Amino acid sequence: MRIAQIAPLMESVPPKLYGGTERIVSYLTEELVKLGHDVTLFASGDSVTSAKLVGCVPTALRLDPKVCDVIPYYMLMLDRVRSQSQQFDILHFHIDYLHFPLFRDMSSRVLTTLHGRQDLPDNKPIYIGFDEMRLISISDSQRTPISIANFAKTIYHGLPGTDLKLTLRPQGGYLAFLGRIAPEKGPETAIQIARSAGIPLKIAAKIDRVDEQYFRERIAPLLDQPGIEFIGEINEHQKAEFLGQASGLLFPIDWPEPFGLVMIEAMACGTPVLAFNRGSVSEIIEDGKTGIVVQSKDEAIKKLPHLLTLDRRRIRHEFERRFSAQRMAHDHIGLYQELIKGERECLVQSAFQSDALENAQQADQSRSHSMTKVVQAPYPLATPAPFLSSRPSISYEPFTSPYVRLLQQPSRRMLHGPHATLESSQSAKKKRARDRKGFRPRAKPSNVRRKRPGGVIRIWSIISGPPASRKPSTKRKRGSV
Repeated sequence: MRIAQIAPLMESVPPKLYGGTERIVSYLTEELVKLGHDVTLFASGDSVTSAKLVGCVPTALRLDPKVCDVIPYYMLMLDRVRSQSQQFDILHFHIDYLHFPLFRDMSSRVLTTLHGRQDLPDNKPIYIGFDEMRLISISDSQRTPISIANFAKTIYHGLPGTDLKLTLRPQGGYLAFLGRIAPEKGPETAIQIARSAGIPLKIAAKIDRVDEQYFRERIAPLLDQPGIEFIGEINEHQKAEFLGQASGLLFPIDWPEPFGLVMIEAMACGTPVLAFNRGSVSEIIEDGKTGIVVQSKDEAIKKLPHLLTLDRRRIRHEFERRFSAQRMAHDHIGLYQELIKGERECLVQSAFQSDALENAQQADQSRSHSMTKVVQAPYPLATPAPFLSSRPSISYEPFTSPYVRLLQQPSRRMLHGPHATLESSQSAKKKRARDRKGFRPRAKPSNVRRKRPGGVIRIWSIISGPPASRKPSTKRKRGSV
């Protein structure tokens, strides 16, 4: 298949540091290429991929200090995708709903993976207004706020097993917090849990511009406490070591998490996860097997010792079974094939309907042509005369004979006056009946005579047909005896 993957421009693919969406796009793209598909990636120019790369901006927008508004760059990328859209069987977008208006007319081969939260009230109208756009959810819980949307399938994220290796005997002796510093991610709660349990906590997280004030006012003062260490943003290689050596991962979120990529990253290392039951957590973590799911901070503190006893080898096995990149790619390929099959069926049905419509129109035209009454004008007509425009069933052909030619529906047709007219069969019958009774209106013949090949034709007035033979007049002429 010829597949286009359209990635966000905020980070490179894969991201150099933090960036869950771009990382998933990278894993999916690489697996599709391994399976022999022709993949084109629309992303930032500093991306690294084995697919064909179409660089839409020189570098990732988040790392470019000169960029203030990202929308113009996305508009340019979408225009570029649109201009090349006929080259692909599938267009797979990972940029939420920005592309909906431009690609509505080709929705049968467009897929959109929703990577963000969907519980915001402003999201629902867009999915109602563009209900033909097929969506992929990354968890079933993500669908709940917008259940009216056109979801094609839920496909969980997957990771390659080679990047994050199983660590059976971690030596770090610490709890890990990995993600970004934001109120909904719960870094304050993580610090409180670790302090209550008396276990060191290492925080590896990025700080967005919008969260800098929150970090200064709420998190920075807590970092001076014993056992709390802030590492900052880490890359992919550092992540494997950071998660592998941790005794457990704390995931005390306070928002409807769409997926939570860090949970399966920890599982890939065999590290158990202690997570609050929000969003997709209960779908990803099997309570008591790959981690512990709790409702509150107090419950988390209470169950933390049990977390440290879970089997790391079993956790890794569940990761390979449910969250591998190969499984993710095969799920997408199955959905791509369904879309292509559906589009072909629609094209066949459309072609059949078009042929049927064309045949019906041809039959209609043939039927109307066979019912058309054609009469030859007594003189050539370059354009139809104005008084004939109200007679659509009469067509005039170039003059070849002085006589009336009858087609398909023979009836009594007569030439009257200076122009050709038609009389219906019914009126002709009535006139013949009046003639048999001896009634005949008198009418003066016109003095117009026109010569035609084969003799002379007298053109009579429109009022009546040719008069009966006239008797000699008995009226005396003036001056006669």
